[in-house]
Parts: sequence; structure tokens; C-alpha cells
Amino acid sequence: MGNYIQIGNRKIGPDYEPLIIAEIATNHYGDLQIAKDIVDVAHSAGIEVIKHQTHIPEKELTPLAKEIFVESINSDLYDWTIKCSLNEDDERALKEYVEREGMIFISAPFSFEAVDRLERMHIPAYRISSTQMNNFPLVEYIASKRKPILLSTGMNDIPNIRKAIDVIKKYHDQYAIMHCTNIYPTPPDKVSLSAIDELRKAFPGVVLGLSDHTLNNNSSYAAMTLGVSIIEKHFTDSKNRIDQDAEWSMTKPEAMELISFSKEIDAMKKGKKKTILKEEKDKMEVYFNTIVTTRKIRKGSIITRDKITTKGPNKLGIKAEDMYKILWKKVNKDIEENYHIDWDDIDMD
Repeated sequence: MGNYIQIGNRKIGPDYEPLIIAEIATNHYGDLQIAKDIVDVAHSAGIEVIKHQTHIPEKELTPLAKEIFVESINSDLYDWTIKCSLNEDDERALKEYVEREGMIFISAPFSFEAVDRLERMHIPAYRISSTQMNNFPLVEYIASKRKPILLSTGMNDIPNIRKAIDVIKKYHDQYAIMHCTNIYPTPPDKVSLSAIDELRKAFPGVVLGLSDHTLNNNSSYAAMTLGVSIIEKHFTDSKNRIDQDAEWSMTKPEAMELISFSKEIDAMKKGKKKTILKEEKDKMEVYFNTIVTTRKIRKGSIITRDKITTKGPNKLGIKAEDMYKILWKKVNKDIEENYHIDWDDIDMD
């Protein structure tokens, strides 16, 4: 696999500015106008990619789910999914609206029929939810469309992730792995940023990202310093909206801060690896040390360690790193104390 993936015209990888994705999820309550309002705010913040969730409830859940969700996780997720799903016409309209704003629209399908819908909409890339990562038949169906995939990995370990990757690789290598913790909101001690290095070692060369469900940007900042190329956070236009994701959704100011940080860290990565910069060379003559006498030394005397030390500036004399080259050599003239010794002052034979 290469060191980047590409969605539309956007290249994503270690050599490019980290991508910030705003997940509007179901924050629109199933209302297209609210969805557009959220997109407007995301656009004004500078967001490049809007991520949606494509739900066709009757194709992804049986009626039993309602009872199970309440009993197991004390959630009305079943009813919420039905309430907040966009029909195909509205989702198509949302995608077109996002694209008119100059942004990229991607989505996470939760059923085979949802994939078919997104194919009819000519979606440029897929996001696979953590809840579907080990649904290998669905993963394969998505991969068979041969479009870039962002694979979320919450609730799954390395062996399971490897199985999903093996399925995707049968069709293409345009995929990224998103570290994720499926706890909403995620407390700091459950973020497990060490998993990023674990994923890097397990899947060398793969583009990495973080799906961040914490209450602030700190884990996203930290993940970018660890080299992830994608940050995805839920997004809302107002924390006052009564929806399931508002608490851990970022708003415009937080999105702008993330984007600003992504640009700065991209700038920090530019340039050659460890080398001497042009702007540093003038300072070398000021701050570096050279060899200086600690006392008067008479012509013909031997240079011993007690007669010399190192001091700045570096404008004159022999560099400090060469001290041991001149020990036990004779000086060919009288030298005063605090003098920067030069090579011409020494008999090197």
C-alpha cells in the first residue's frame, strides 16, 4: 500500500496536512434543513469533509433491536435511528448541498441497501463504522465498489482488524485505519493513544486516523503529534441542540482550532530531516565554543589540558570538538591568557 489515500482531489497521508472530518451523524434529527444549517457552520469553520450516516432502519435492524437496546445499553437508539434517518431524496439533496459548498460528502452505510443508495449517489469514499467493522460480508460489499475506505476500529482488536483489512485488500489498497473508542463520551483514560503506534507496527505504511469522541480537542492534538493523518469528530452548530451526540460534538470554534493546529503541525513536518538550517548558521559563529587558553603559554611549551578550556564565541580559533587533536602539541609563539588558539599557533608535526 502507498503512503497516502485520495478522496476526490484531497490526498491524505503523512506528507499532507491532517484532514479534519466533521461528522454530522444524526445531529439533524432527520430534518434536511437542520442538516444544511449544520453544513453551513462547518463550511464557515473551514471543514473539508462532511461525514454522514446512511440509515435505512428496516434494512439494518429488526424490531427486536428496540428491546435489546433498552435492556442492554439503556438507550432509545432504535427509535432515534428511525426518527433521524434521511430518506434517499433528502440524503441526495444533502450531498449535493455539501458539494456546492466545495466540500466532500462521505457516509457510513449500515446495510447493503444503504451501500446501494450511496452508489446511486456516486459517493467518492466510504466510512465503515466500528459497529460494522466485523460485518465482513458488508465490508466486502463496500470494498467491491473499489472506493477509498475509512475503517473505524472501536470494539475490535488487531486480529479482527486484520481480517477486515484482508477483505478490503482483495479489491484495493485505498483504505485508512481509524483508531476509535466506542464510549460516548470517551474519558481520557480510555482514549488509548498507544494504540496508534500498535496499529502502525501491525499495518506498516497504512494511513492512520482517530475517531475522537472525547469532550475536547486534546486527544486530537496529541494524535496529530503522533502522526495520524485524519481526525474525525462529531459536529454540531449548537451544543444546545437536544440530540444524542451534542455533548461530545465539536462546534465551530473547536473545529477552527483543530484546523489551525493541523496546518501548524503540517508546517512543522516540512523540510529536511535533522540538518543545519540556513537561519542557524549565523548563530553558530556566536554560540558555539572554541579552544581558549586559561593562562599564558610560552613559545615552545607543550599544550596540556590544564592550559586550555572552551569558550565562546565561535568567531575565531579552533573548534571545541578538536580539543584533543592539539593536546601535547607545541605552541610556536607566546600566547596570552583568554586567547582563542588557531591552527597557525601550533606545530602539528
